[in-house]
Amino acid sequence: MDNYELLLEELLRQETDYQFNIFTNQTAIAIGSAILARANQMGKCISVDIRRNGDVLFHAKQEGMGPNNDRWIQRKINVVHHFGHSSYYMHVLYKSWNTTIQENAYVNPMEYATEGGSFPILIRDVGVIGTISVSGLAGDEDHGIIVSVLKEYMS
Repeated sequence: MDNYELLLEELLRQETDYQFNIFTNQTAIAIGSAILARANQMGKCISVDIRRNGDVLFHAKQEGMGPNNDRWIQRKINVVHHFGHSSYYMHVLYKSWNTTIQENAYVNPMEYATEGGSFPILIRDVGVIGTISVSGLAGDEDHGIIVSVLKEYMS
C-alpha cells in the first residue's frame, strides 16, 4: 500500500477498538482457540501464543510449525513490549520512514522483528499487559487473523 498514513491510522484504530476491560485465562483460551479455528477454516497452519505479564496463557502449534516459529513470535513480542504497539504497526511505520528498527532504534535484529503478528493486549485505562501472537503466515496475514478474531470476539 502506497498510502502509509491511512494504514497507520487504521492500525492505531484497531489498538483503540480492541481493548479489554479484563483479560483472564479463559479469555486467552477462547481467543487462542478461535484463532486456530480461523486458520483451519483458511486451510493455513500457524503457531499461536498468548501471554499476560510474561506468563504464557495459551500456546499451540499446528502441523509443520516448530521452534523457528517460536523465535519469530518472541522477536515480535519484544517489539510490542518495546514500543507499545503491534509489531505490524511498527513494520508499517518503519517502512513509511524508509528505515528499519535496527537502524532507527538500535536493537539486535536477532531479538526484534518488525513483522506483523503480535498484537498488544490492552486494558482500558491501564495499557499493555500482554500479547496475542501468530506466526506461520505473511506478516500482514498473521496480524489480520488476530484482528479478525478480536473483532468477532468483541462484537
